[in-house]
Amino acid sequence: MKHIIYADNAATTKMDIETFEAMKPYLLNEYGNASQPYLFAQSAKKALKKSRETIANCIGSQPDEIYFTSGGTESDNWAIKGSALADLGKRIMVTSVIEHHAVLRACSDIERMGYPVTYLPVNHFGEIETYSLSKVITKDTRLVSIMLSNNEIGTIQNIRELANIAHSSGAIFHTDAVQTVGHMNINVNSLGVDMLSASAHKFNGPKGIGFLYIRKGTPIYPYFSGGSQEFSMRAGTENVASIVGMAFALEKNLKLLAESTAHINDLEQQLIQGLQNNNIDFVRNGSHYHIPGNLSLSFHGRDGEVLLHRLDLMGICVSTGSACDSKRSQISHVLQAIGLDESTAKGTIRISLGKFNTSEEVTYIVDALSKILK
Repeated sequence: MKHIIYADNAATTKMDIETFEAMKPYLLNEYGNASQPYLFAQSAKKALKKSRETIANCIGSQPDEIYFTSGGTESDNWAIKGSALADLGKRIMVTSVIEHHAVLRACSDIERMGYPVTYLPVNHFGEIETYSLSKVITKDTRLVSIMLSNNEIGTIQNIRELANIAHSSGAIFHTDAVQTVGHMNINVNSLGVDMLSASAHKFNGPKGIGFLYIRKGTPIYPYFSGGSQEFSMRAGTENVASIVGMAFALEKNLKLLAESTAHINDLEQQLIQGLQNNNIDFVRNGSHYHIPGNLSLSFHGRDGEVLLHRLDLMGICVSTGSACDSKRSQISHVLQAIGLDESTAKGTIRISLGKFNTSEEVTYIVDALSKILK
């Protein structure tokens, strides 16, 4: 197989080899069910406890505020639907128009159940103006859910101020931090959030595992019914190996965060400068305050799908539109929300660089784009 340059790290990341090694004992030898009382299960039980403590330490929470899930989608759905089911008064929820589909479609679900949802607009940079939340929030608002950084354009929101506004009216605050956890230092107390979603495969951990942080005292209904796992809040036998891998990957990423961030920022600047040096006409979408390595680039009058496939033939993996909407070719809701005209939006690709990318790879990407666009 030809050499692949993987530049779609916002979709998923390569698993760190040390993470894989940390998981192996719980796949092959220490495979006991952590809920069982016999000695063979004690290793799995201890690993579960240690992983919960590690993750809690990484985000500034208490261990019993961490609930393991199958990933970001489940965590988002649980935060939204679990909060709704705990509210017999069916009070209002507030979110934004640029949330991930895991949030937006969960909102559609509760709307069909009779729970009202208000959708906040964003400006041209994908930022939520805090006054827009102040205008709509009332004492009848139950939940505000705003993502920490956007998966398509990388824009980071002012979560602390938005959470303060929510709390001033008695609402609880959830943030989808799937794109952010493991790539920035996060403290749930500094952010002021009551719930936070994360997914391991976004920070070089295994797929199919994530967590939901739920601050003590937050009213929420259990998402799965069954056994008493996860403090009787999320039934199902725990995926111990993947939980161990998630905790290991998160802790390692944060230990190397300064080095990785500097490396990714250098690659990002190299790519932008390279396109400019080659006189490529493009627009970069999103705010200057963005998650490192996430570049949403629009080439007016071009076709993003064609660019993606041309790059793919040259061994380069990028995405276009919404990375999680693989069956339909349409302008993403995020690009529409920031006001891109149709011709510019259709010519958009997302290049998302990670810690394993190299300067040589970025040079190749720039050269490939220059050949295609010229």
